[in-house]
Amino acid sequence: MKTNFKLFSVFFLLSVLLVSCFGKWIMTEKELKLHYQNRLSKPLFHIVENDSIKLHYVTLGADTAQPVLFIHGAPGSWDGYMNLLDDSLLQHNFHLISVDRPGYGKSQKFPKKRTYTLEEQAKSIILALKSNHSNKKVIIIGRSYGAPVAAKIAALYPEKIEKIVLLSPAIDPDTEKFWWFSKFGKVFLVRWFLPERMNTATDEKFAHIKELKILKNDWKKINSAVTVMAGGQDWIVDTTNFSFAKKMLIGKNAKFIFIPESGHLISHSRPDLVKKELFMTR
Repeated sequence: MKTNFKLFSVFFLLSVLLVSCFGKWIMTEKELKLHYQNRLSKPLFHIVENDSIKLHYVTLGADTAQPVLFIHGAPGSWDGYMNLLDDSLLQHNFHLISVDRPGYGKSQKFPKKRTYTLEEQAKSIILALKSNHSNKKVIIIGRSYGAPVAAKIAALYPEKIEKIVLLSPAIDPDTEKFWWFSKFGKVFLVRWFLPERMNTATDEKFAHIKELKILKNDWKKINSAVTVMAGGQDWIVDTTNFSFAKKMLIGKNAKFIFIPESGHLISHSRPDLVKKELFMTR
């Protein structure tokens, strides 16, 4: 009995630790309402659903302006780009679209599917562009594991894409980083305590390598401009991914920006660089 209690306590404490480490990256509904309570510009919420997928996303700015599509990493949700979505200059110049990737946030189709392939995510997320009426090509910003999703979209729909901006991209299958706690995320008792988005991230994590190996054949299909940014202080995604991007994009219209002082969340630490990439397309 005591052994079972100790084991239960260990799993509980481990779950609390994981939530405290990653939970701060996602806002609650209450926090979102409070954030937008007194703001003039508020997001419009959209749902696209069919027999196979459910996609939730938000938009800000005129739907007749050029679309900018934001894709988050794991765990995450549309509000991970809130500092850019709230930027009045971007709102006045672009149609900002930020998605909950399939399996995250409100993009959950029931009965729930644990993981979605890069192709499934790409074919789902591209549907968010139906809310834009500019007839202009989209700029996609993908962070962390949102970066290979952005690359997959560019490979599948080259005629729709003007540029993809890959922030701290997790794209190299040979240097996929696992943490000391990764294996515990597969344990039932730990999963029982964790928010569903974190269980989704764990399942996706263990499917990364296979999906990134498939993606290696798609980089040559990308015809759009590409900008890759990586931070020298990134402890989440190994900087070898930056070198991998250079290898995959040889001969492409690609630009590489290494920021020695930045960590993983470049869109927060250096939003000026991200905004510059958006306006350079105009």
